[in-house]
Amino acid sequence: METTSKRKVREGIVVSTKMQKTITVKVERTIRHPDFQKVVKREKKYYAHNENPDIKVGQKVRIIETRPLSKLKRWRVLEVLS
Repeated sequence: METTSKRKVREGIVVSTKMQKTITVKVERTIRHPDFQKVVKREKKYYAHNENPDIKVGQKVRIIETRPLSKLKRWRVLEVLS
């Protein structure tokens, strides 16, 4: 029997790599406005743990939810997509 992970997975663009072993990832999603029914983009930044020093700003990455690693860091890099 295959177990499915309950951890959330997000895809986003790296916007900062200035911290040690931490990157900032901007995740964009689209929602439909409840009153006006217009499609609106929403974005949020996540701090993700990164052991790989090769990740650069502008690359697309997949991050996964994990235990709290610091005050703000609750995600880690799963894979680099591009």
